[in-house]
Amino acid sequence: MDLLLIVVLVALLGFMFWNSRRRMQRAKLEQAEKARQTVPGAEVLLQGGLYGTIVEFDPENLDQPALIEIAPGVEIKVHSQAILRVVDPTEGVVSEDEFLEAEASEAEYIAGVGEGEIMSLSDDRKAELRAQAEADQRAAERKNGPEA
Repeated sequence: MDLLLIVVLVALLGFMFWNSRRRMQRAKLEQAEKARQTVPGAEVLLQGGLYGTIVEFDPENLDQPALIEIAPGVEIKVHSQAILRVVDPTEGVVSEDEFLEAEASEAEYIAGVGEGEIMSLSDDRKAELRAQAEADQRAAERKNGPEA
């Protein structure tokens, strides 16, 4: 019994050691990737939630502040470690199909409001359900003939 306890203890310690090394290696790779992407011209997210573009950054000297442009002509100095991450350029990009679909939905909504059919978003949903019920009823009438 004592031998089994020692084996389990050694196995747990070995697992903890292996897991911590793996976590450190992953963090090191992420840090290296961030350093590679953090170059002037890259769009970044700062710790405070501000988005901006790197104007000046020295990856060799992290004590030196980075210069970030948050609006045209507005540059701020931040600690280089305040850069949370480099923003993925495809993040938030809408495809043409998604844009056209949203535009059509907006046009339908505006038309419904203008005609007085829609007074709120819940009215919009009611109108959709009513239209679906009417379409189902017409389909049933065509299939079975008109109900008396």
